[in-house]
Amino acid sequence: MDFLMVGAGLSCAVMGRKLAEAGHRVTVIDSRDHVAGNCHTERDADTGVLVHVYGPHIFHTDDEEVWDYVNHYTTFLPYKNRVKSTTQGQVFSLPVNLHTINQFFGKTMRPDEARAFIEDQADTSIDDPQTFEEQALRFVGPDLYEAFFKGYTEKQWGCSPTELPASILKRLPVRFNYDDNYFFHRFQGMPEDGYTPMVEAILDHRNITVSLSTPYEPSMRADHDHVVWSGPLDGYFDYDLGRLGYRTLDFERFTATGDWQGCAVMNYGDRDVPFTRITEHKHFAPWEEHEGSVLYREYSRACEPGDIPYYPIRMVEEKALLADYIQKAERETGVTFVGRLGTYRYLDMDVTIREALDIADGFLAALGGDGRLPIFAKSPL
Repeated sequence: MDFLMVGAGLSCAVMGRKLAEAGHRVTVIDSRDHVAGNCHTERDADTGVLVHVYGPHIFHTDDEEVWDYVNHYTTFLPYKNRVKSTTQGQVFSLPVNLHTINQFFGKTMRPDEARAFIEDQADTSIDDPQTFEEQALRFVGPDLYEAFFKGYTEKQWGCSPTELPASILKRLPVRFNYDDNYFFHRFQGMPEDGYTPMVEAILDHRNITVSLSTPYEPSMRADHDHVVWSGPLDGYFDYDLGRLGYRTLDFERFTATGDWQGCAVMNYGDRDVPFTRITEHKHFAPWEEHEGSVLYREYSRACEPGDIPYYPIRMVEEKALLADYIQKAERETGVTFVGRLGTYRYLDMDVTIREALDIADGFLAALGGDGRLPIFAKSPL
């Protein structure tokens, strides 16, 4: 078959490679002038620093097959994500851990003492937390909530934590030891030369043709047997039912000499600081040495037409509209929706790759059977 893959990010690259290796013809297009989507990396011309152009991407997974897959196309070097937070005039370690708790409250507690102390801080009258704020108050109490979660969340999501579901906070750990590694996963690292060369290597196959700076046009469908769409689900239908809600990011770039902040990521929890965090990109490649430094202040806001969508909002109103678009998609033929934008879900890179490998296997099985290819890599709801 002849497949048209819309988008040159991880979803279409991984799927395209597997289909190409099975003998199918694959054309990959992207409206941008580079591959790798939002995990695109490039060297800063002045400093030589490897920059994560659309914000930092840190690879972490427990999926050994996915870890082996990415290491087949590039060399991953060890990297642990250790985030700091400036709040209320001090710097703390995140996620909230025993050091954070002791420093914040001026204590020297052991793990069991800290656990009991935080339980005393928590609002135990909240039996079934429904909102982000209720979950935080039940989980860590008012003081830690105000310092580390409330202001940051208001800036990140543009609304009160009382309007957000409790599930968002359930992903944030609190540790009663001194482990400040942000992730729990067995495999963690960064590609030695960045993500873009890795994706270029995945796409380097005789049955794959890549066309950049090439927006999708509906007329392209006539030249291909099947379309794999990794763009916004609502964008495929020209937003005719309305736009799904996203948050986007604005980046304010600045440079410095030497080490400007001493870490890769510094969060700013205070509400009166307009940006959410500052990232210093040379710290994402600690095996390199650079005298100059490239940094970005990140500002979160509502996504408008023409912006790059980052975080699907997925609140009640968005999910209702999403259900309407799913019904519309299920009436389509000759197209499959994949990835973060195509399924309107927040996906880490390892999950994106896993789903791409699985849906490619599903394609090959279907082509060897009844020939019916799925509409979605995974149900958006």
